[in-house]
Amino acid sequence: MENPQILVVDDNPEIREIIHILLKGEGFHITEASEGAAALKLIKETPFDLIILDIMMPGLNGYQTCFEIRKCSNAPILFLSARTKDSDKTLGFSSGGDDYLAKPFSYNELISRSKALIRRYQVYKGKEAQEAESLPETAGPLLYQHLEINEKKEEVRAGGHLIELTDTEYAVLHLLIKNRRQIFSASRLYEAVWNDPYYYGANNTVTVHIRNLRLKIEKDPKNPSIIKTVWGKGYRCD
Repeated sequence: MENPQILVVDDNPEIREIIHILLKGEGFHITEASEGAAALKLIKETPFDLIILDIMMPGLNGYQTCFEIRKCSNAPILFLSARTKDSDKTLGFSSGGDDYLAKPFSYNELISRSKALIRRYQVYKGKEAQEAESLPETAGPLLYQHLEINEKKEEVRAGGHLIELTDTEYAVLHLLIKNRRQIFSASRLYEAVWNDPYYYGANNTVTVHIRNLRLKIEKDPKNPSIIKTVWGKGYRCD
């Protein structure tokens, strides 16, 4: 984890200062932004390893900012918000977020979540780069039902049309399709994709990502044929 770059986006200067001090003490390089538009400008200029994003901000709120970020960056996004309803978390994940931490937050949890997201991002990207280099230029796409997965470019298409997936959504889909007929429990899926030990509450994170993924890839999300639920056990691709 060499010189990770973290962007902290929050309109509260005291919150930004606390986060800055905590994470700088862990060896991270911290950049701050007080609102969404400024954050987007910084993201287009700097390859961040993690973005910590507040929701209630003037101008672009956190959800809108996250949606715009996903147009130009796959860096993990950790929502940090006092809004703690399940609907708020679902909206956060739907807009492209990777994790959600409620205010007031535990300092240790903020540090551990940040490290886990950065580690997963760096390890996964490194792994994907190695796999892409090992693929011959003539290698065809991975085909599954109506999907075409280009492993070298990490792209998914249906009927020739590109499906916009987040890094996490792609990782979940790729893992399940490459391991067909294997059942992945929520905990196993979380540990494999997020590259971090399963914790209480991560089940909701997995569930929301599966739901969002189905909305993008399934012909009938209410009756999925690609990612199937094995009741009481987890998920699989046949």
